[in-house]
Amino acid sequence: YSNILQNAMYYKIKVKYRKIFTMNTEYFTGNSAAKQIERLFNVSLNVAVTGESGVGKSTFINAFRNLGDEDEGAAETGVTQTTTEPTPYTHPTMPNVVFWDLPGIGTPKFKANTYAKAMNFDRYDFFLIISSERFRENDSMLAKEIRKKKKLFYFVRSKIDNNIQSEKRKKKERFNKEETLSKIRENCQENLKEFGNPKVFLISSLDLSEFDFDWLVATLLSELRQHKQCALLLSVPVNHSSSDCSKCLF
Repeated sequence: YSNILQNAMYYKIKVKYRKIFTMNTEYFTGNSAAKQIERLFNVSLNVAVTGESGVGKSTFINAFRNLGDEDEGAAETGVTQTTTEPTPYTHPTMPNVVFWDLPGIGTPKFKANTYAKAMNFDRYDFFLIISSERFRENDSMLAKEIRKKKKLFYFVRSKIDNNIQSEKRKKKERFNKEETLSKIRENCQENLKEFGNPKVFLISSLDLSEFDFDWLVATLLSELRQHKQCALLLSVPVNHSSSDCSKCLF
C-alpha cells in the first residue's frame, strides 16, 4: 500500500510541475514542458549527513523525508552506533534524491584521517555536519577533508528542543528563548573559528517548523548549482517548500 501511495504522490508532483512549465509560456512550449519535467526528475541529488555517533543523523534524515522513526523505509535510530557503512535512503516521492546516513566519525572503526576515502566523498553533492552539543575536533577535521574536495558543507546543531526545555526548567521565569538560541549559536561558532564565521543552523528534527530549518533550505537553494535546486526543493517537506519551481531553468 505504501508503494502505491508513494507512486501516486510522485505522479501528482509531476503533473503539478508540468502545469507550471506549460503555463510559463515565456520560456517553454507545451512540448518542451514535458521534457523539462522529465529532466527535473532525472537530476540526481546525493546528500551526505554525517557527524559523530549519536547526534541524531538518522532522525534528521527521516524528518527531511517526512517520515517518523518507526515508519516503513525510515533510517534506523538508536543510542548506540547503528550505521556501519554509508546507507542510502531514497526520498519517498523524489527517487532521484538520496540521503546518505554516514557512520559516525571518530569511532574506533572509522578514524577521522581515513574517513573521507572510506565514505567515498566524491559521491555527494553537499554535506550536513551534525552535532547535538558543541562541535568537536572530529567535526573540524571532517570539514577540512570536505573542503579539500571542494564540496559544500553546512553545520547543523541538532536537538535544540532539548536545550530549550532544559533552560526552561533551569531558569523558569527568567528564561528567554532568543537569548538561549543566540548563546548556543555563538558557542558553536566559537568552536569553528578556523572556518571564519560559519553559519550554524539550529534544528529540531521533531519539529522542522521551529528554529532554522527554513533558513537552511534557503541557503542550500542559493548555493547549489541551478540544475540541482529543484530536486532539493521538491524533496523538502511540503509545509516548508516553495510552491513555484518554474525558475529552475536548465
